[in-house]
Amino acid sequence: ICSDFPASAKDEYYWVDLVGCEVSNPRGEVLGVVDRVEDHGAHPILLLAGPEPSALMIPFVPEWIVEVDIASRRIVADWEADF
Repeated sequence: ICSDFPASAKDEYYWVDLVGCEVSNPRGEVLGVVDRVEDHGAHPILLLAGPEPSALMIPFVPEWIVEVDIASRRIVADWEADF
């Protein structure tokens, strides 16, 4: 967590703060850990490192991101491991 940046507004996050957060779905299935965030024009994409051989990519948009808890280092995404 970078304390050198100004405080972010509600529901806004610095990408550096998302890296390292564990991502799970609403059922509690762990999908992986945010390895990096990339900008793909329309919206940012979370790239996860996890147990699967290929990394998951989750759009960082309200339709898929249910909860972000930076203090607990966790993100809940309405996503499946086989998407």
